[in-house]
Amino acid sequence: MTDASGEQLGIMSSREALALAAERNLDLVKIAPTANPPVCRIMDYGKYRFEQQKKEKEARKNQRVVDTKEIRLSLNIDTNDFNTKVNHAKRFLKEGNKVKASIRFRGREMAHTDLGQEVMKRFAQVMSEFAVIEKQPKLEGRSMQMFLAPLPKDKAQK
Repeated sequence: MTDASGEQLGIMSSREALALAAERNLDLVKIAPTANPPVCRIMDYGKYRFEQQKKEKEARKNQRVVDTKEIRLSLNIDTNDFNTKVNHAKRFLKEGNKVKASIRFRGREMAHTDLGQEVMKRFAQVMSEFAVIEKQPKLEGRSMQMFLAPLPKDKAQK
């Protein structure tokens, strides 16, 4: 048995422990109920729960959720459109998000998946100083997808 300050009070019966806790206007809490004899602590349980909730709330506040943003490219994308997509991808990566670059093949474009592969390679090459390729371009059905993740902080260039 320990008290609120962590001081050892020794082994005693549960009746004595409850009386001691009531005398100090605190609660008797079992810390290790499976131990022999069970380990208990005299503490203000309401204050303890409040502190735990406060710590959990602080941990949730500092947590960063990584989103996956999608950039849709096309098979015959023009230079300025391509540069615009690259700038959007750079912004997403600087915010700490992952980027999914995809090309959707429509109709007869399915016969030219090699051109889509080249567009993806060009996109990856331009993004190489800002991102690392997490998943290489892969054709799945009628769309080709590639995943990029931001560079680690120590390797990122300004």
